[in-house]
Amino acid sequence: MTLPLEGLRIVAVEHWAAGPYATGYLADLGADVIKVESRSQGGDACRTLGPYYLGEGDSHVFQAFNRNKRSLTLDLKHPDGKAVLHRLTATADAFMHNLRGDQAAKLGLTYADLAPSNPRIVCAHISAYGREGERSDWPGFDYLMQAEAGFFSLTGEPDGPPTRFGLSMIDYMTGATTSTAILAGILGARESGKGRDIDVTLFDVAMYQLTYPGAWYLNEGFVTRRVPRSSHPYAVPSQLVRTRDGWIMVMAQNQRFWGLFCDLIERGDLKTDPRFEDSDGRYENRDALTAELDVHLATRDTAAWMDTLGGHVPCAPVHDVAEALENPFFRERDGVRELGHPDRPDFKLVASPFRLDEPLPNRPGPRLGKDTDDILAELGYQEREVAALRESGVV
Repeated sequence: MTLPLEGLRIVAVEHWAAGPYATGYLADLGADVIKVESRSQGGDACRTLGPYYLGEGDSHVFQAFNRNKRSLTLDLKHPDGKAVLHRLTATADAFMHNLRGDQAAKLGLTYADLAPSNPRIVCAHISAYGREGERSDWPGFDYLMQAEAGFFSLTGEPDGPPTRFGLSMIDYMTGATTSTAILAGILGARESGKGRDIDVTLFDVAMYQLTYPGAWYLNEGFVTRRVPRSSHPYAVPSQLVRTRDGWIMVMAQNQRFWGLFCDLIERGDLKTDPRFEDSDGRYENRDALTAELDVHLATRDTAAWMDTLGGHVPCAPVHDVAEALENPFFRERDGVRELGHPDRPDFKLVASPFRLDEPLPNRPGPRLGKDTDDILAELGYQEREVAALRESGVV
């Protein structure tokens, strides 16, 4: 058997999170992802992002985004470096970068630049704000997008300060969006024989996530605000409820689950209470319902309520990161993988979300430039030519 993307080659000039996250999906599914890095700059900035390291030029952060890839060091500003890149992309299905928006044209990384070597090449450009317009030269990061796209106004308690997500979800969503775009571009190129440029920006992806709150505002002028208890803006109860020892997230957000929830917690009277009989009533009387549920669910621990409700009514315990990673259900699903890192054989990462009928690749992220000689040899470079490239600082 072969992995779904075996035989695809993706060349990536990537760093930080969004780009490596995109190609990480592809590498997990068998694509040959060649990570192009600058030796003079120390490679991907995540290699030196602490606080935990795995030897020189390697860190836990780097490993989280770069397993199953290969590393080629290359000076993209040197004429000989450009020649190597063109020779490499001539063998590839796609080229991807996540540089600042104005850099692709400056470095010759657009479809127009690379097509003479490979007319079928798909060029995916991740940037903060796009390759054109007044912000093309602006740097940008995830948290900035969350702030400007309104996420800070929707996260946390209503009386708290503006609050970001706990994780860099815009980076990750941008990566996932780009991986889909790359595969779509490759399918199109195989049909037409012609590649293209594809642009994905952190800003556009952040705005796209506004989904139905966006539709509510654009069509009705309704501005969604934060609701207490991490609640859904309309469906009730879809929120946190206090238990004796903590919290439980309950999502009894339609009539069937609402009725079943009331029966299972032995509060059938709530079903017939005029305030809570239908979804509009529960929305209008959210605070009163929350008070009723807090008093009742505080009589038992979260685990006891999970035993009662789990599998019947949508609900979940509220974990911290440690509890999430030690969750028996997560471990039963083989959610943790050991990578066999050369400096730490028992080094662990969260497993890929893809589950296939064969094992996925499980190689640690590469040392800086580890695969340079092998890749150059695959491209037909002779030893003396490689030595010359090294001598001139191209690789």
